[in-house]
Amino acid sequence: MVLMGRTDVVVIGAGISGLTTAVTLAETGLSVGILAERDPTRTNSAKAGASWGPYMVSDDRVLRWSKETFGVLAGIAAGAGTGVRMVPGVEAFEEQVAEPPSWALEVPDFVRGLPPGLPAHYVDGWRYTVPIVDMPVYLKYLSRRFIEAGGTLEIGRAVTGFTDVAADRRTGTILVNCTGAASRYLVPDDSLTAVRGQLVLVDNPGIGEFFQDNPHGSDLTCIFPHEDYVVLGGNASPDVADTAPDPRVAAQILERCREVDPRLNDARVIGHRVGLRPNRPSVRVEWDERTDFPLLHNYGHGGSGVTLSWGCAFEVLELLRSRRPA
Repeated sequence: MVLMGRTDVVVIGAGISGLTTAVTLAETGLSVGILAERDPTRTNSAKAGASWGPYMVSDDRVLRWSKETFGVLAGIAAGAGTGVRMVPGVEAFEEQVAEPPSWALEVPDFVRGLPPGLPAHYVDGWRYTVPIVDMPVYLKYLSRRFIEAGGTLEIGRAVTGFTDVAADRRTGTILVNCTGAASRYLVPDDSLTAVRGQLVLVDNPGIGEFFQDNPHGSDLTCIFPHEDYVVLGGNASPDVADTAPDPRVAAQILERCREVDPRLNDARVIGHRVGLRPNRPSVRVEWDERTDFPLLHNYGHGGSGVTLSWGCAFEVLELLRSRRPA
């Protein structure tokens, strides 16, 4: 659908950040349109696992955004067909943890210690319950919610510059940049790098709890159960743009996950996901002071797109309320 008529805000990007921001703004009564090259289910966000879990916590805003998002996701999980469920599970470490982070202690059902039967290299950890998100289902839910709030969605236009988008809209229309990894050349922002991630999907052999570790290296071992399938991960390859599944990486993921849970030994592989995480030293949620049209950025979430999504959307809303550009 082409964006027409009065539009207060145009959100550029239809991944997790773009959709969540657009829903938040539209549900306050603003006229909001989304402009994106790809349908939400074909974005990098659709390739995620995905679970809630803060990192990059050296930025003091991250914990607030994470906690706000947790509350919203927990509420969404109470509804059917949203793709969000509250799932118990384990976070494991290969060394002793002096003290769990404060945010972990606040998560429901937190218990220090590991269950029996894990590989011997895991020596510490805890159990708790967090939101686990079936991303294709969740993105469809957010899209429906956006349309129900009066939003309009234009898919299939490749954005090559914000100036061109601004020129198409009436004076005063606010642009919100949620383009993720594409912000590297659109802004441009050299501090943003794309990190390739790969996951393996298998039939669910009866797994009901998640598992993830916290390694020193780049390859996180994670098991995220959904109703009919399990997402296994993962890996991180900086500055690799190839999004074709790598059989060698897939084999390594399967080996690590099967060591954690032998029930996966005979689980049928049903697919692969490869996406590009928009990594940046810090998340950018702020006005761009360099343009002669109102432009607000919301990008650079790395692997925390789900974890920060609602908190960052609320931040965008507050920035809009506190400063109405001419």
